[in-house]
Amino acid sequence: QVQLVESGGGSVEAGGSLRLSCAASGLTFSTYAMGWFRQAPGREREFVAAVSWSGDKIYYDDSVKGRFTISRDNAKNTVYLQMNSLKPEDTAVYYCAALLVGSPRKVHEYDYWGQGTQVTVSS
Repeated sequence: QVQLVESGGGSVEAGGSLRLSCAASGLTFSTYAMGWFRQAPGREREFVAAVSWSGDKIYYDDSVKGRFTISRDNAKNTVYLQMNSLKPEDTAVYYCAALLVGSPRKVHEYDYWGQGTQVTVSS
């Protein structure tokens, strides 16, 4: 049974930082690209960042480029999202997801999803 478990969410003031983690089990982690998505109330789930299985290809949405950093540790079956200079518009539930084959920017191509972790940024 595949499980993706996010942690590290919380409430911060604008300009602050958070580090999200996603621990994976039940799959061969090192063969999957991993992505982070977010969903704010009343909005569709949107792409944030992704990293290839080997870590050599990284993708960011323009809205987070220069502020967020995605990384992975295949020895720990974990993917991270370091979020700096947070803004109120970053407030959302953040999800990690695993992708075997497909486009890392496309929500519907991911195979497995975590349950999400809430990030709230106050102004």
